[in-house]
Amino acid sequence: MFAIVRTGGKQYRVAAGDKIVVDKIDGEAGSSITLGDVLLAGEGSDLKAAAGLTVAAEIVAQAKGEKVIVFKKRRRHNYRRRNGHRQLHTILKIVSVGSEEKKKAAPKKAAAKTAESEAPAPAAQA
Repeated sequence: MFAIVRTGGKQYRVAAGDKIVVDKIDGEAGSSITLGDVLLAGEGSDLKAAAGLTVAAEIVAQAKGEKVIVFKKRRRHNYRRRNGHRQLHTILKIVSVGSEEKKKAAPKKAAAKTAESEAPAPAAQA
C-alpha cells in the first residue's frame, strides 16, 4: 500500500519500509511520529479514501544537507558577498501506511467537573 503525504510544504510518495529525507521535524533519532496529512492512498491501481488515514514513521537521524554557496555581486561597485548554507533534514523510515486515526472521546470526568464549576458559589457573609 502507498500514500502521498505532505510535510514541510512538499509531497512524498511513501510505502512501508521506505526511507525519505524531509525538512527538519522535531524529535530525536529512534522516536516515532505520525504524518497525518495524507492526500492520497492506494494499493496498485486502486485508490482509497484518504480521510482519517495516517502514516507512521520512525526518525532515523537528524542531518544537514550539502552546502549551497550563495554569491552576490553587483558589477562595477566592488560588491561581492559569499555565504554558505546547509539545510537541516530529518531522515524518516516509514513503518506503516494507512492506519486509522483514533479520535479521542470526550472524557466523562471533564463533563462532570464543568457542571460543578457552573453551579453558583455560595455567597460569603460579612
